[in-house]
Amino acid sequence: MSETREARVVKVAGPVVVAEGMAGARMYDVVRVGKLSLIGEIVELNGDFASIQVYEETTGLGPGEPVIDTGEALSVELGPGLIESIYDGIQRPLDWLYKAEGEFMSRGRAIPGLNREKKWHFKPTIKNGDVVGPGDIIGEVAETTLLTHKIMVPAGISGTVQKISEGDYTVVETIAVCTAEDGTETELKLMQKCPVRNARSVRNRLAPNQILVTGQRVIDTFFPIGKGGTACVPGPFGTGKTVVQHQLAKWVDADIVVYVGCGERGNEMTDVLTEFPKLKDPRSGEPLMKRSVLIANTSNMPVAAREASVYTGITIAEYFRDMGCTVALMADSTSRWAEAMREISTRLEEMPAEEGYPAYLGARIAAFYERAGRVECIGSPQREGALSIIGAVSPPGGDLSDSVVQATLHVVKVFWSLQARLAYQRHFPAIDWLTSYSFYKEYLKNCFEDKDRGDEMDELIVKAMALLEQEAELLEIVRLVGAEALSPANRLSLETARSIREDFLHQNAFHEVDTHTSMAKQYEMLKTILHFHKQALAAIESGVETAEISKLAVREQIARAKYIPQDDIAKITQIRKTIDEQMKELQTVSS
Repeated sequence: MSETREARVVKVAGPVVVAEGMAGARMYDVVRVGKLSLIGEIVELNGDFASIQVYEETTGLGPGEPVIDTGEALSVELGPGLIESIYDGIQRPLDWLYKAEGEFMSRGRAIPGLNREKKWHFKPTIKNGDVVGPGDIIGEVAETTLLTHKIMVPAGISGTVQKISEGDYTVVETIAVCTAEDGTETELKLMQKCPVRNARSVRNRLAPNQILVTGQRVIDTFFPIGKGGTACVPGPFGTGKTVVQHQLAKWVDADIVVYVGCGERGNEMTDVLTEFPKLKDPRSGEPLMKRSVLIANTSNMPVAAREASVYTGITIAEYFRDMGCTVALMADSTSRWAEAMREISTRLEEMPAEEGYPAYLGARIAAFYERAGRVECIGSPQREGALSIIGAVSPPGGDLSDSVVQATLHVVKVFWSLQARLAYQRHFPAIDWLTSYSFYKEYLKNCFEDKDRGDEMDELIVKAMALLEQEAELLEIVRLVGAEALSPANRLSLETARSIREDFLHQNAFHEVDTHTSMAKQYEMLKTILHFHKQALAAIESGVETAEISKLAVREQIARAKYIPQDDIAKITQIRKTIDEQMKELQTVSS
């Protein structure tokens, strides 16, 4: 019988390390590499050799240094303390690292994802002698003023609960003991560990037939995303992908927001870290951080951890979904994630596919987005949760034929196309209304308690989109032969389309009122613009000149309707009465 060799490094290629003596190791095992105990993960096995992607800088690492297999898969710690946390790509808390080491973190430093010292008040929802299984809720912890954290039985554990009692516990102290049928006892804690590369189990998948309201008019009205839906935000540099992601993270109608900064510039992530604690949640008035988890893996951090950060974020998001929460995950950007995959693949000497990306790029992207969904959670009591994924894509030069964009569009149901021409015109959000689409539009009417209002909103959207499409055609004619060649009705259509663009689709992210718009206000605003168009058409038919209609004072009121606070929404209804009065007066003068 041959003697087992100690695992040693034999080759270092950037973030990829090859080690020998790894017989018996498993794919995706976490390992400790070198004298500094750098954290890595096995991504390829070949006999006695293993290729390891290292999540830290490998400078100075050389052949002969030891490699230790932990025997565990890359996992995250799930439990009280996640909310308001700021992690790196492998769930090391950056604020704790800063306190421990200052601005420059030493390599190989291992800090647990959850605070081991803080005590949480645990309140059981079951009693001794109750039989439980995976996913069952056994108690609650008031984590923040916005979230009651549900303590669930981890996967693979079932039996009769003993020794459960109310009290103050750290995440590693035993809160109960579960005795299986064979007599095996398992200690239950506030914390559980979960591998990041496998989706968490669900009982049943449900149709995403509820709209996730974002407060952004162009999204909610024309290209909505469902709760449990998926969306893609591609666009060239400077078109506002990150700003859109920030706006959604701030105002989206979700219980929990998980924001993953994957390979983006450090200053953009700094904006998130400094803004979120100051911002107020529109529903509760509490700071937004009390329902947020941030994962920062910026462009100057190790490339391998960038690949892991997306999985860390989605696993944390699934955990909150399993509590019965509505969760929104922002991934900014998946292009940087794909580039990390490409670099690792190149170091592994795998056969490249299109644009140098690995052949499994499409499968990885699909597997990631398929972890979204509105689901019936496992365990009792019965509950529903929803996880929506919104991924930004940064194709080189804004080329939508890029492999990452195309692989993403094959699996997502919403496409928000950002255009440089709109960004240069200071039109925010720079989402092109002619090329974007959403497969969740049919569910938009469910946002309104009044079914008739929902049906009317459907009709208003169709009319508004028809005017925007007509504008594109008429502008071509204007370029060729001039505006004088258009009929009065067509000139009015151009004016109304401009009003839809400037007074409805354009939104000021930095204005206290305009930054977020409820569905009720969106309905009133769009109805008012189209009511003006309808009344103006009637006036034109009675002989009124288009130029006279354009001079009406009420047009200024329509333009400023976006700045009317939600509490004064009745003022928008009043604008329609003013339209009727001024149109009637104009027709009287004309006749």
